Amino acid sequence: MTTEPTGVRAILADRIVTVPNVLSVIRLAGVPLLLWLLLARHADGWAFALLVASGVTDFLDGKLARLLDQSSRLGALLDPLVDRLYLVATLLAFPIRGLIPWWLVGVLIARELILALTLTVYKRRELDPPEVIYLGKAATFALMSALPWVLAGEMDWPLAGFGHAFGWAFLVWGAAVYVWTGILYTAKALAVARAIPARAHPTR
Repeated sequence: MTTEPTGVRAILADRIVTVPNVLSVIRLAGVPLLLWLLLARHADGWAFALLVASGVTDFLDGKLARLLDQSSRLGALLDPLVDRLYLVATLLAFPIRGLIPWWLVGVLIARELILALTLTVYKRRELDPPEVIYLGKAATFALMSALPWVLAGEMDWPLAGFGHAFGWAFLVWGAAVYVWTGILYTAKALAVARAIPARAHPTR
């Protein structure tokens, strides 16, 4: 079994033009298109198709990165960024359209703001951020899966009833678990703050 030299692996990690990265850039270009379809055109069918296509390509770029050995630093940053942008875009557009209540969006955004504050606990102690909780990833997947089907439940087509039931079931479950994992992350940060003193940085 042969192994690549360290320098070669570093070059591969720094590559920009890879198949997964191209897919991520295409997904990124779809974010403003999604907002235009939802808010300007009210083209719910096309918006639903775009959300589904984004989910499929999100699955594919991770698989292709491993299959083609095209993992890169850019991809590691770009893929989760695009996921968050799609989530933020839908969480802003849907309540504007009256598809979901604003209070639910407020709860999810508050969770993100609180977790952003907890990162300062690790930074002040020069520690790495906590490992991702698998349940949190499942909650994010549930939310990303729920939102297209909530939209599908508002469309005039044979699967509207299924879309409404499936979308709201996943949305409620995903939101509840999303908040719960936020509590777990916060509790972990508080435990670190109590157990480990912050590093004192010398003043100049």
